[in-house]
Order: sequence, then C-alpha cells, then structure tokens
Amino acid sequence: MNHEVLIVEDDADIRVALEEIIEDHGFRAVGVRHGKEALDFLARAVELPCLILLDLMMPVMDGATFRDAQLQDARIASIPVVVLSAYQDVDRRSVGLGAVSVLGKPPSVSELVNVLRTHC
Repeated sequence: MNHEVLIVEDDADIRVALEEIIEDHGFRAVGVRHGKEALDFLARAVELPCLILLDLMMPVMDGATFRDAQLQDARIASIPVVVLSAYQDVDRRSVGLGAVSVLGKPPSVSELVNVLRTHC
C-alpha cells in the first residue's frame, strides 16, 4: 500500500509544515498549490496517494470544485479526502463533499497523525 499523502494547500508555509509533520511520522508527502495542480498530479501518478488533505479556499480551483472533479473520475474517486480549512463553519461548508474527516487549521499533530494512521 502506498503511504503517500497529497496535500492540496495554497499557503506555502502551511503546505511545507504539513509535509514535514507527515514525513516525520513515516509517510511520504507531496504538496500542490490548488485543485488543478492536484488533478494534474493525480493524472500522472503511477501509484495513487492513500489520502488527500484538501483545503477549501484556493485560487485557480477551490476544494469543492476539485472534489467534484475527483468524484467524476473513477480512477481517483475512491481516494479518501480530509478537508482542512480555517473556516469557522468548516463542518457546514464540508457537507456534501464526502470527506472522511474535517480538520480545522491548524490541526494538532495528534489529529493529523490519527487521520493518517486511520486511512493510510
């Protein structure tokens, strides 16, 4: 099983911090800046990630638009998604996305590691 996590996050500092935490806990991490880059990465991937950490508010392609496109592609539709957002009402905004979990920003290391261990 692949232990790679795809981080879809436009804030470079947050993306790098998540990559470091994930790698410090024995997983591989790949970061992209928005949903379009995520779709491009997944289209080229030989081995699919075990999990996608998905921000909701991003330029070019936001999280909800990415998730719609992901669910329409049979090859990548089953990759679990964890919504990661600074929205105060992130639970309400995540309804209908089919996320396996929702984490507020910044997530605690233990929250993040628990999600990784559950889905990877």
